[in-house]
Amino acid sequence: MISSANLYALTGSGLFSLGLYGLIMYAHLLRKILAINVMGSGIFLLLVALAYRSPGQPDVVPHAMVITGIVVAVSATALALGLMLKLATHSSSTQLPDED
Repeated sequence: MISSANLYALTGSGLFSLGLYGLIMYAHLLRKILAINVMGSGIFLLLVALAYRSPGQPDVVPHAMVITGIVVAVSATALALGLMLKLATHSSSTQLPDED
């Protein structure tokens, strides 16, 4: 039977992989911002899984890191969306240019 910590770790790894795929494959900046958020959620799940290493009380430090990370992720997402909007108003495009 799979434990909850292993399930969190497996789900976190899957989310990180899915976000990395989205970051590499798509040129649209909004999709890249969302992919970075999905990757961050995967890392948060991995940190929660690490908190349940031993039976009994979980370690509180990874939980505090996750809460701090959520606050930082929200502010970084707001900054990235603001920069994307500025780029869209100046260049009329929200996609990265193709490099040949």
